[in-house]
Amino acid sequence: MDILRKVEHFREEENKLKWEGTFADYLHILKERKEVAQTAHSRVYEMIKSHGITKENGYTKFRFFENDIFGLEDTIERLVNEYFHPAAKRLDVRKRILLLMGPVSGGKSTIVTLLKEGLERYSKTEEGAVYAIKGCPMHEDPLHLIPEHLRDDFYDEFGIRIEGSLSPLNTMRLEKEYDGKIEDVLIERIFFSEDKRVGIGTFTPSDPKSQDIADLTGSIDFSTIAEYGSESDPRAYRFDGELNKANRGMMEFQEMLKLDEKFLWHLLSLTQEGNFKAGRFALISADELIVAHTNETEYRAFISNKKNEALHSRIIVMPIPYNLKVSQEEKIYEKMIKESDMAHVHIAPHALKVAAIFSVLTRLKVSKKQGIDIVKKMRLYDGESVEGFNSADLEELKREFPNEGMDGIDPRYVINRISSAIIRKEVDAINALDVLRSLKEGLDQHASISKENKEDYLNYIAIARKEYDEIAKKEVQKAFVYSYEESAKTLMDNYLDNVEAFCNKHKLKDPLTGEEMNPDEKLMRSIEEQIGISENAKRAFREEILIRISAYARKGKRFEYNSHERLREAIQKKLFADLKDVVKITTSSTTPDETHLKKVNEVVARLIDEYGYNSVSANELLKYVGSLLNR
Repeated sequence: MDILRKVEHFREEENKLKWEGTFADYLHILKERKEVAQTAHSRVYEMIKSHGITKENGYTKFRFFENDIFGLEDTIERLVNEYFHPAAKRLDVRKRILLLMGPVSGGKSTIVTLLKEGLERYSKTEEGAVYAIKGCPMHEDPLHLIPEHLRDDFYDEFGIRIEGSLSPLNTMRLEKEYDGKIEDVLIERIFFSEDKRVGIGTFTPSDPKSQDIADLTGSIDFSTIAEYGSESDPRAYRFDGELNKANRGMMEFQEMLKLDEKFLWHLLSLTQEGNFKAGRFALISADELIVAHTNETEYRAFISNKKNEALHSRIIVMPIPYNLKVSQEEKIYEKMIKESDMAHVHIAPHALKVAAIFSVLTRLKVSKKQGIDIVKKMRLYDGESVEGFNSADLEELKREFPNEGMDGIDPRYVINRISSAIIRKEVDAINALDVLRSLKEGLDQHASISKENKEDYLNYIAIARKEYDEIAKKEVQKAFVYSYEESAKTLMDNYLDNVEAFCNKHKLKDPLTGEEMNPDEKLMRSIEEQIGISENAKRAFREEILIRISAYARKGKRFEYNSHERLREAIQKKLFADLKDVVKITTSSTTPDETHLKKVNEVVARLIDEYGYNSVSANELLKYVGSLLNR
């Protein structure tokens, strides 16, 4: 069986990575590769960097997150540049707990899971190799063996700063097992693993009355007290708490602010001093990134409590809002569906888009800026061009509501409603109307939606329906026009010839007779009226087109059909207007004649082959557009 061969190969590869030697051997490795001794925060930052960094649309994009986190480019950029990067440089920010704060299903847990899984993989690479004192339950940094009075000399020789003290257990082992000779202490390479509790810890709050602090810091092993004679003997202590096991890597606190206060106080010295108290021992050094997540309500309650001021000053809050870009929201749904048992279901084109439009609208705040409604704002946020607005307007909109995206409909609700639509329809295909209908019906079952919000949400569903109506008509328009791009290009070239003649006050030659003609005003107006260009505004619009053509020519580019967004829209609408009667007759006729039937079959075939529909969704689309045109 192939899978067993792959398992065997994986095991062999892992065995090749293993290494064991003395502390003296380890120093030789360190001489060659000083990055081996990097801090936990540095290791996380270097791990993110190792996947690649690119610049795109003004954002620094970190490829480590790109397949799992969508629409949060500025949030991720802030997270890496304002926390991980300075923390990696040993700046004071590393002495803070990283608290991800945001609404449910907004990506907080996904970010933490990615970091944990990324660290596991990175520790198996040459660049991310981690070494520890062999047999230490806390995977202690071997450099803690260097005595305090020699650490300046070590820095001069190796260029590496040493932080932290040797743990009580390894202090005793050094004396009893190695006779104080640090050069003989055995060192091994370790590999981070959440499952095996190596370098990655996870702590989840449970009943405060029953949860023990030992879950964090370890506990006394009463079965060994008789053997070792004292509770303060480190051999009689289990260093198996989550803070112990997360040493050298990262520690996740799920719903941290739900924890009892006694658990949180342990974090004060761990964050500020890099150590914590366990049992009857001196402070134990630990080097770990502490990351927690919570929702906004719990965070507000936490900071309002005066008793939490000390801990609050040791927290860096990173807001993780919902995504506010329709195109990115679609990707979230695609990912969630791919990971579910619904992957086999045919979801018609634009079904996820209308769901995304609805979701994003629920998260946006209505701007007070003149001339910008919520739909225009949605389009600007998604990178679309909106007439009369530019990138400066976009930045102003983003500054208007700093907390935008911290409430609204969450992606899980949408996926639940899509699931409901599939089950109800009992077929392996759903379309945009099925999704919108299911979203609307689910509002009554959503416990956290107020009456006021429900009215707004119903309005947003209506807006999403209008958006879909336009998309559906354009889709059918494209499918009905034979060689659509060629037809559009021909019409555009004809329009541009007439515009050029009009602006330059020239005449055109009839291609057949050679006779001189005036520019075809009727043709130009029939196209311009499609996008609301008035009689008074026509000259300005035509001159704008000529300026754009000239700009393209100067750069050695050809002015194409897609080179001017509004002209492209006008051409599409004109073509569709000319075909509207044909579409209406063909899609609405209950007994189409042979010609119409042939046309329908051609359109269905084109929708399937070129636009991603199947036969069911293609026929449903045609019927729906026919009903729209007959209203």
